[in-house]
Amino acid sequence: KKHLQAERKIKRLLPFFVFLFSKCGRLCKCESIMVAFKGVWTQAFWKAVSAEFLAMFIFVLLSLGSTINWGGAERPLPVDMVLISLCFGLSIATMVQCFGHISGGHINPAVTVAMVCTRKISLAKSVFYILAQCLGAIAGAGILYLITPPSVVGGLGVTAVHGDLSAGHGLLVELIITFQLVFTIFASCDSKRSDVTGSVALAIGFSVAIGHLFAINYTGASMNPARSFGPAVIMGNWENQWVYWVGPIIGAVLAGALYEYVYCPDVELKRRFKDVFSKATQPSKGKYIEVDDNRSHVETDDLILKPGIVHVIDIDRGEDKKGRDASSEVLSSV
Repeated sequence: KKHLQAERKIKRLLPFFVFLFSKCGRLCKCESIMVAFKGVWTQAFWKAVSAEFLAMFIFVLLSLGSTINWGGAERPLPVDMVLISLCFGLSIATMVQCFGHISGGHINPAVTVAMVCTRKISLAKSVFYILAQCLGAIAGAGILYLITPPSVVGGLGVTAVHGDLSAGHGLLVELIITFQLVFTIFASCDSKRSDVTGSVALAIGFSVAIGHLFAINYTGASMNPARSFGPAVIMGNWENQWVYWVGPIIGAVLAGALYEYVYCPDVELKRRFKDVFSKATQPSKGKYIEVDDNRSHVETDDLILKPGIVHVIDIDRGEDKKGRDASSEVLSSV
């Protein structure tokens, strides 16, 4: 009897489960979800994500190592801005050269966000990229902390806004230097250009070095939210951390959007803009006029469509041609 009762309950619930699974199936087939996660569960995708992690790990480990003051707190050595700038610039150039063909060589959450805004990568891919970059930065800063003597660790390269500047000033500086970096990336990697003959990786590296030479004394010259996030996690120093996320991301999005949609749009986008502007700049002196049966003449200057623009097709001749033409051409008359 118990088995029979259980079977009856299952039979009663069966239509409900069928309905539920059918609804779930429809939801899973939602076009937006499928597009967002297209290609996520592939081997190439995870290779790209792991490449971003490894590239960021090496970059943070090597570049932050150049900020260590080996004189210690008692006898600190003068800060060598050229050394730090070249180390950061050459490190990022090397990583771009090594991993660019695998993941695109973003190695920067701000660059990834700019790529999303210009529709070069999917939103789902960008989420995994940014997570990998942040984890790689934490791992790189952590390894550097472990291998560096405690007496000279100092701040471990944590970025900080100059004491005489406000957080707003720091944000503006980060926005500017990240703007020039991302604009360089978009211009150097533009597949539509035929005049780029030098090393793309080196151009990006020089851009990073220039940003450091300019802004080290201002904000520490981050240009990279993950680069600031990694040592901040290890050292537990979160002062003005938001500056190094908001500033670079805004600068990156502005640079990517300006280059992609204003300065160097693709052919199709340029054609659309041309159509829009041509319609917007058409002469506006023409006006609609009411024509009655008693008016036999209309001044051509009052018409938007001038004589010769509208072609009249003879219906009788069109029908004769339609009978002769096997392609069944459609004619219209005005």
